[in-house]
Amino acid sequence: MNTPHDKFFKKTLGDAEIAKDFIVNYLPKQLVQVIDVTTLEPQKDSFINEKLEENFSDLLFKVNICNNEGYLYILFEHKSYPAKDISLQLLKYMVEIWEAKRKKEQVKGLPIIIPLVMYHGKQNWNIPKNIGELINGYAELPEEVKVYVPTFEYLLYDLSIYTDEDIKGVAQLRIMFTLFRDLMTTTGEVLRQSIHRALYYLNDLEDKQTAVGYVETMMHYIFSVAKDLTEADVEQMIQQLERNNIEGSELVMTLAEMWMEKGMEKGMEKGMEKGRSLGKTEALSEVALLQLTNKLGNLPQDVKDAIAQADIPTLQLILTNIFSIQGIDEVKRYL
Repeated sequence: MNTPHDKFFKKTLGDAEIAKDFIVNYLPKQLVQVIDVTTLEPQKDSFINEKLEENFSDLLFKVNICNNEGYLYILFEHKSYPAKDISLQLLKYMVEIWEAKRKKEQVKGLPIIIPLVMYHGKQNWNIPKNIGELINGYAELPEEVKVYVPTFEYLLYDLSIYTDEDIKGVAQLRIMFTLFRDLMTTTGEVLRQSIHRALYYLNDLEDKQTAVGYVETMMHYIFSVAKDLTEADVEQMIQQLERNNIEGSELVMTLAEMWMEKGMEKGMEKGMEKGRSLGKTEALSEVALLQLTNKLGNLPQDVKDAIAQADIPTLQLILTNIFSIQGIDEVKRYL
């Protein structure tokens, strides 16, 4: 799982019960009527190669469709813009599923595969949903010629256009749809309200005692993707989780560590841009300066000088405790 999008997507929809709820609430009614959700089984297979896994995730489910074995294949695109060749990619993955089926089970007939695409980029989805439309002059071809074209359509879920009223289902689905819709496309108060709404949905979890693992994955996703979060925002999130009775002896500490880790990663990226040619001590000094400046504002010159001269253990100690440092005097005690 190389991206936070992938991990949160699979943590949510990879759960069979949540996937069943997704089918009932989001698939067209005519499909729901012919799909036996009681037979739904998540499959371990993935058809995304290493080159594409930064931008795509997938899930495969076996399920009875029209009283025959079939499959639902969900391709999740987490780029900021839609891939124009998505139909060709889906066709390739469907063929791979069929080939795997034939090799493993030596079957002659092929099962039906219903392809679904989920997308949450900044640009609206404006590309054809039918592979035939990619072929030059397809619309003008006579029907006698069209029969030779391997065309099909896929179900599209462009999360960017979903309103709060459109988002339904169990708590985990509402949380996933809300966060996927807003984290990459909003900032400021709109972003904070979206996160608040997602956390509020936790009230509807049926089993809050076993929800800690899901909440940790959700918060990791928020910290990884959301922009401009402050320490005050994180403290409010933790308080809201406590009000929602999401319990776990180490949950609050875990969230604090996540926030600190993400802040350090961002600071490290900025610091390393300046310090790639420097040694480890100088690079850590750059990171510490950036982190402390982001947290406390402009630093006194004597503190800057002391950080520049500090050794590696001191700098690592400062970075490890960056979340709890509240003022310049505390920084000086480390130095």
